[in-house]
Amino acid sequence: MGTASRLLLLHNLLLLLLPPPPGAFGFVPSLDSDFTFTLPAGRKECFFQPMRQGASLEVEYQVLDGAGLDVDFYLESPKGEILVFHQRKSDGVHTVETEDGDYMFCFDNTFSTLSEKVIFFELVLDNMGEGEQEDWKKYITGTDMLDMKLEDILESINNVKARLSKSLQIQTLLRAFEARDRNIQESNFDRVNFWSLVNLGVMVVVSAVQVYMLKSLFEDKRKSRT
Repeated sequence: MGTASRLLLLHNLLLLLLPPPPGAFGFVPSLDSDFTFTLPAGRKECFFQPMRQGASLEVEYQVLDGAGLDVDFYLESPKGEILVFHQRKSDGVHTVETEDGDYMFCFDNTFSTLSEKVIFFELVLDNMGEGEQEDWKKYITGTDMLDMKLEDILESINNVKARLSKSLQIQTLLRAFEARDRNIQESNFDRVNFWSLVNLGVMVVVSAVQVYMLKSLFEDKRKSRT
């Protein structure tokens, strides 16, 4: 075992014995969350997300169930400016660079008087805690002689976590697409069954009318005299 390898092993053991610095487990300042809810007919639901300066907010939504599979969506900045506004859309993805304050995004179903909507949305927040990585700097000093710096380890962990977060996000979106397709198929199945029963009933009525009319054509309407 070389000298550099011994130093690296000793350094890693010392790090394991030291108490973790504040925020040491928050390597990548990225947060993901998703939510599914039912929006009644004629109602509007709004959500708020606090953000910091220089961060990034991504909102992705899908209408999973409901007549028309559409909803109105808008995103408002802390200053009250409308950043995004879409009418009667079934899905959408929007990313904005943020400033300090609370961002509001709303789903509006007031145009529908009968049908409720099932809506799925996901939030991806990037660059929400860059200051937490400053605690690692005091451990980096004096490690220039090692084969691998703590900066390299931190970068590798960040890359792995970013890819895992992206994989989880894609899986969540695929589940949302699957739920919407399943709802569409079930709705089509119910519609086909309903109209099949209607057609069957019409055929039975038409057949009965035809039998009655043919029978009436061959009836002897002359009255017999006694």
